[in-house]
Amino acid sequence: MRARAAAASFAFMKQRSTLPLAALLTFALGACSQPAPPAENAPDVSGEPLATRAVMIGTEGPSLPACSSISRVKAGGTDVYWAPGETRAVKAKLAGGANVSLCEAAENDAWFGIVFAAPGTDPDMCGVGKSVANAREYQGPCRWGWIRGGTVQLGG
Repeated sequence: MRARAAAASFAFMKQRSTLPLAALLTFALGACSQPAPPAENAPDVSGEPLATRAVMIGTEGPSLPACSSISRVKAGGTDVYWAPGETRAVKAKLAGGANVSLCEAAENDAWFGIVFAAPGTDPDMCGVGKSVANAREYQGPCRWGWIRGGTVQLGG
């Protein structure tokens, strides 16, 4: 009799512990569908971005570097955003004089898609000085984002 009661109790406990585990797995899988912004790109300054748009590299064709030029941020620095025209959340801040690779222009050069190395990191590791076979979204390992036109000295 005790064995039967213990088995029934174990089955009940097993059923109760499976339900939260299933709910946890469902929640975890749902969270995977929307990747979180990379933590290394600085905290949000004024809220979550409404839109994000990855920077495209290789837009000039396979015979040229993935990003067209190395430029220098003008004095006073600049904010880096998640998408062209999206100014609700700042992704990172760049100091005046920082080097960035210009990879894409949007809205008649009102915005530039850039790739930049983290402070103290070798910019050559970004891999945008080499050509790529086809235009594609930049996936790292360096940081990327969008800056307003006029905030960099072209050709730095």
